[in-house]
Amino acid sequence: MIVFSNTTPFIALASIGQLHLLPQLFGTVHVAESLIGECADGGRIVVPAWRSLDWVIPVVDEATSGLPVLLELDRGEKQTIILARKYAAHRVIIDARLGRRIAEYLGLNVTGTLGVLAKAKSAGLIPSFHEAAQAMRQQGIHYNAGLISRVALHLGEDPGSN
Repeated sequence: MIVFSNTTPFIALASIGQLHLLPQLFGTVHVAESLIGECADGGRIVVPAWRSLDWVIPVVDEATSGLPVLLELDRGEKQTIILARKYAAHRVIIDARLGRRIAEYLGLNVTGTLGVLAKAKSAGLIPSFHEAAQAMRQQGIHYNAGLISRVALHLGEDPGSN
């Protein structure tokens, strides 16, 4: 399975000590080479050295696509989508709403960090989706509280109990 990810899912999962969920769920994760520096350049949330993660596959960036629909995206989302299309990715992990919509419009199968947590909960890898999502919010990762509650309910959790 070919999976591409932008940096936000790495940062969000690392913020709560759950970065290991990515290889557990997807095996390897492809990342645009230029994005590796985004997490390595000293943000508040520490992501382990990307090059030491044997499940991260750096992919050389592509020249910017001539697709006008990509013009509104930041470099990370743009490269992730361009490379995912080039390599016919089975899944793309992007959190930004506009990036997700454009990736879906271009025919990519998209999920976000909350989708990763939901899949992890369904696979029995984490005890509570809601607790994990709320922990990310407490770390300053912005996810819609209503969306978290809806996903928690869908997974059979009581979002009001945590």
